[in-house]
Amino acid sequence: MESAIDLSVWALFARATFGVKIVMIILIVASFWSWSVIIQKILTYRRARSEAGRFDRSFWSGEPLDELFEELGPEPEGRSARIFSAGMMEWRRSHRQDGGMIANASARIDRSMDVAIAKEAEDLQRGLPVLATVGSTAPFIGLLGTVWGIMNAFVEIAEQQNTNLAVVAPGIAEALFATGLGLLAAIPAVIFYNKLSADSDRIVAGYEAFADEFSTILSRQLDS
Repeated sequence: MESAIDLSVWALFARATFGVKIVMIILIVASFWSWSVIIQKILTYRRARSEAGRFDRSFWSGEPLDELFEELGPEPEGRSARIFSAGMMEWRRSHRQDGGMIANASARIDRSMDVAIAKEAEDLQRGLPVLATVGSTAPFIGLLGTVWGIMNAFVEIAEQQNTNLAVVAPGIAEALFATGLGLLAAIPAVIFYNKLSADSDRIVAGYEAFADEFSTILSRQLDS
């Protein structure tokens, strides 16, 4: 009686040829890398939303803006607070010694906050290209491993001159395992790339809305 063929995950990896093993290792590393980015971004976005909520409560509490700025300082920890501080620092730099305002102060304040928002957006989106790359390339890398594995399986069939299932099945299983790993890496990467990109856009849109409201408040003070 023929012994049973071991088709466990480890057995499939151990029997694979060197090239297919390299493909599998690349896909496993890509999967772990994408999951590390996913977890890190989820925590970052959760913290950013929490910081924005706390800052909004402080900003709209009725406390004078100068006092709020003194409490936060020029380099606060929160992202919303950093945008606010950028605008306030430009507001203060725009005052002349005689108490008047330098011309085009409103435009400079807007640009200062826009720069701060761009920096925060860049930081929020850092790592997302990794998910896009894994999502778009992992299936093709897996397919490469599959093609390579099937070629080796046919070579083995030709060498043994035997089309018995016991000869064919292990090679085909190893080849398809590479495709499975590619999909396993790509599917979560694509799903979370779309979700996290949308979350990042919403957070940045909130920063932009705050900057517009803050700029309006400062414009009223300039007009008065």
